[in-house]
Amino acid sequence: MSTPQLVVHHDKELMAQAAAARLITKIVDAQASRGSASVVLTGGRNGNGVLAALAAAPARDAIDWSRLDLWWGDERFLPEGDPDRNVTQAREALLDSVPLNPERVHAMPASDGPYGSDVDAAAAAYAEELARAAGPENHGGVPTFDVLMLGVGPDTHVASLFPELPAVRETERTVVGVHGAPKPPPTRVTLTLPAIRSAREVWLLAAGEDKAQAAAIALSGAGEVQAPAAGARGRSRTLWLLDAAAASALPRTLYPPATP
Repeated sequence: MSTPQLVVHHDKELMAQAAAARLITKIVDAQASRGSASVVLTGGRNGNGVLAALAAAPARDAIDWSRLDLWWGDERFLPEGDPDRNVTQAREALLDSVPLNPERVHAMPASDGPYGSDVDAAAAAYAEELARAAGPENHGGVPTFDVLMLGVGPDTHVASLFPELPAVRETERTVVGVHGAPKPPPTRVTLTLPAIRSAREVWLLAAGEDKAQAAAIALSGAGEVQAPAAGARGRSRTLWLLDAAAASALPRTLYPPATP
């Protein structure tokens, strides 16, 4: 796995705008070289901030939206259209304003979908969808995502992988159901670390003083069971995108600017 690189921006707005510009470049490059691109979205204020910045960026028109696959790193297991669902928020921030191919928007199942309240069945179905999209050149039963974005929680959780809970210990399955998450809602669907690590690039987003200790812990050599963000690594690149407040507890020697 790749060694983390850090980029620190002055504030969360600049971080979101820079991340959006970086994402546009990655998608356009992937489409130019392979014909299509595959991105995993994250929810939360920072993930949605990036999507809103992307929606406002004139350069978004450089993307061929019909040749973009969108996946999610996790989802709140709530009814379709619930405002707390990551996909609902993503549609409002960006997806409804761009010409995506609906068949390439891979939302995680809702609690009123075909699997009802069985979150484990919903997770297994999403794992099967990922496996169907994977080619022989891919790793671990999932497509090779070009970029996988993750928000970092104040407790160091990423996706719905919370410290010490069973999901962060998973080594075989690519998607699991989460029961009893410490952050509401308690029932969720999440990619596991093996699935996350299949991505070419993993970007971890953290902004605000409430993320400072989480960033410091995750980047100080903590174990992934205790600090799930520490285990989120990309195959070719792991990029931490922070604002100054989230980086405030890091030693300055830790964050020279990453190469573009």
